[in-house]
Amino acid sequence: MRLLSSSDACRIGLSRSGALKSGMSRLLVLLLTVALSRCSCPDRCLCSSQTVKCQNQDLSAIPLSLPLNTRFLFVTGNNISDITVDSFPTKLEMLTDLYLSGNQIESVGEKVFENLPNLVRLDLSNNKFQTFSDSALPDINRLEVLNLSKSFQNHTDIDVVVGVLQSAKLDRLKVLDLSNNDLVILPEDTFMSLSNLVNLSLQNSSIISIQNGTLKVPQLHNLDLRDNSMKYLPTTTLAEFSSMPDLRIWLSGNPWRCDCFIEDTLLWLKNSTQVIDMQNLTCKDPEALRRHLLMHVDPSHLNCSGNMEGVLETSYVFLGLVLALIGVIFLLVLYLNRKGIKRWIYNFRDACRDHMEGYHYRYEINSDPRLANLSINSDV
Repeated sequence: MRLLSSSDACRIGLSRSGALKSGMSRLLVLLLTVALSRCSCPDRCLCSSQTVKCQNQDLSAIPLSLPLNTRFLFVTGNNISDITVDSFPTKLEMLTDLYLSGNQIESVGEKVFENLPNLVRLDLSNNKFQTFSDSALPDINRLEVLNLSKSFQNHTDIDVVVGVLQSAKLDRLKVLDLSNNDLVILPEDTFMSLSNLVNLSLQNSSIISIQNGTLKVPQLHNLDLRDNSMKYLPTTTLAEFSSMPDLRIWLSGNPWRCDCFIEDTLLWLKNSTQVIDMQNLTCKDPEALRRHLLMHVDPSHLNCSGNMEGVLETSYVFLGLVLALIGVIFLLVLYLNRKGIKRWIYNFRDACRDHMEGYHYRYEINSDPRLANLSINSDV
């Protein structure tokens, strides 16, 4: 074993001291970078830990200088008309929850959320979407919760909704909120691409019927259809519900019409355990059964005679209107051709007069023997 000389020991000590200083400087730079990323809070925003809140500040755009370690971002209650690819210029890999509700957003451009690769929850409720790019989300995303409540107030925007759901590659989506929209009727296969969807809210969306094939979602467990405009459930929809025994459904607040057409729905309700609020279902029509609990209605009272009388009355009124319209058109045609009709009447009258005069002349001749002989001689 060789003993170190004093010069060797000094050299080793200096090298270790240099390495230590170098390591300390790197650590200092790293800590400074982290500190700056944590402390660079945008103007008119509040930052706490990994949460940034820019709420009700009348902002016209999403703040650009966001801390890189932001996990929860709230930009709500502002006046942002559109969001584009420039709204998030910096990649925020730690951002998981983004809330953009109540901003009056009308347009969502292409690749808006491209720099948010780990986004899990996206709240876009209470906006006024007119255009929504199919490529707003990246092809590979982690989105599990999407809130589009109160964002489509015109039923003509249903194509925008369907385009987003079918083309945005939302294969990880588990919760979808489409409540408080003006949807009316959802096309078939609207949710077909959402293979992992578990919770679907369509509450208060003016839906009048659920078409066959609309809810072909194998993992669907909770379906909220409260406060819509459904009067019946088609037999095909009932069969589709029955094919998903684990599905839980909410149906209260719909204007159920308790007549002969609801018999299949009533029978299904009595034999199913899927409807959570079946005891709250009430009749809206006819007047005699209004506010009666649907489950307590006697099947013998479910008739359609009153409906048929109403249909006949409507048919008679419609027929009267059609006949009146035909009469008005006929009189209008007569009025527009009055001169020609008058000329035709005069010609017809003159022709009738000449014919009658000739007939009268022959009658006089035949009645007078002298004129008859004269007529015979003249003929000869």
